[in-house]
Amino acid sequence: MTLPMYTIKKVLNNSVVICQHDPEPEVILLGKGIGFGKKAGDLVDPASVPEKVYQLTDKEEQSQYRELVKHVDEDFIAFMQEIVGFIENNTGKKVDQHIHIGLTDHLFFTMKRIEQGMEVTNPFLLETESLYPNEYALAERIVDMIHERLDVLLPDAEIGFIALHIHSATTFKNVLEVNRHNQIIGQIVQTIESRLNVKMDRSSLDYKRLLRHLRYAVERVATGEMVEAPQKIEKVLREEYPLCYSTAWELMGIMERELKRSVPRGEATYLTMHLQRLTSR
Repeated sequence: MTLPMYTIKKVLNNSVVICQHDPEPEVILLGKGIGFGKKAGDLVDPASVPEKVYQLTDKEEQSQYRELVKHVDEDFIAFMQEIVGFIENNTGKKVDQHIHIGLTDHLFFTMKRIEQGMEVTNPFLLETESLYPNEYALAERIVDMIHERLDVLLPDAEIGFIALHIHSATTFKNVLEVNRHNQIIGQIVQTIESRLNVKMDRSSLDYKRLLRHLRYAVERVATGEMVEAPQKIEKVLREEYPLCYSTAWELMGIMERELKRSVPRGEATYLTMHLQRLTSR
């Protein structure tokens, strides 16, 4: 989409300007060098800016970003815009505008914690890598970019967090919801290993299949989608694999409690089948 000419209302820094295009409401334009040498009242043509220009139109997003710009270094803001462009170019997807706030805020304050010697941990790193392999691979490249550009070596834990931000932005899902679902899946995995007395191989195909199933199961429950399974199959599984079947119901209880939504009975059948496959190895 070609952006129109805008009148600058305020220059926040060389890469961020508040503009208006009558009769439209104010927008925040983000682009490397877009505010350089500009002042209020000047016209700005986004097409004349060499780098890609993004716009924040949501009022709440604008308010959050204005506050963020007060605390974050201008060069870091410009670099984060490059990273967002890198994500779009490599996924071939338009991203949710909130990533400009969410990822910038997250990385800026993570680096502050690292400078202060604070440890950054991520207990669901392996699950994130298996659930979102494409996002995880892209996050690894972003961590390398940060190291090369800013001379800051982020811990592996951050790869997982960045991957969740990428998944959130490219699917237009709230990053808190994505992270919450990830935590629920991690809790379910721990319960499976405890109840079935197994230690799952995180690199195995069966484990990755299980995680994919859990991801979609959690999403189905969260959105209220129904799933059905033949009662005859459920009866056979209940009789032949009582431990797996009872564990499946316990896992459904976790989803129901954490998501505060009822879980369709049919989920028990498919969960039992996955659990039985794990125990038969």
